[in-house]
Amino acid sequence: MFRFLLNLLWFLLGGLVMGLGWWLVGVIAALTIVGIPWARACFVIGSFSFWPFGQEAVSRRELTGQEDLGTGPLGLLGNVIWFVVAGWWLAIGHLASALACFVTIIGIPFGLQHIKLALIALAPIGMQVVPSHQR
Repeated sequence: MFRFLLNLLWFLLGGLVMGLGWWLVGVIAALTIVGIPWARACFVIGSFSFWPFGQEAVSRRELTGQEDLGTGPLGLLGNVIWFVVAGWWLAIGHLASALACFVTIIGIPFGLQHIKLALIALAPIGMQVVPSHQR
């Protein structure tokens, strides 16, 4: 019940805006055809951005113990391209939202979530969202 309340407050007080930001970038990436791998990551992280409490994003390499296309050299190249094109914009949005949340004591947990999402925004390729208890 507590997780639901945190997620509801998050969604109403900033999660909706940042999640829509992720999805907007995903739609733009998908329209370019070349950006489809980034679009998929945008939609996954965007959904995570809507309801982050009770979930976390982890590297698939960490989760499975194996390297795949997104966690190897191509994933690194994809994350570099992502960072230059869109990652830093989303990270700045999350950091600005975090600063706004840190103004109040009640907003501190939300600010911490924004910081986690800002770090994910810098390199989302090779990440997977899992329930917190699964990791």
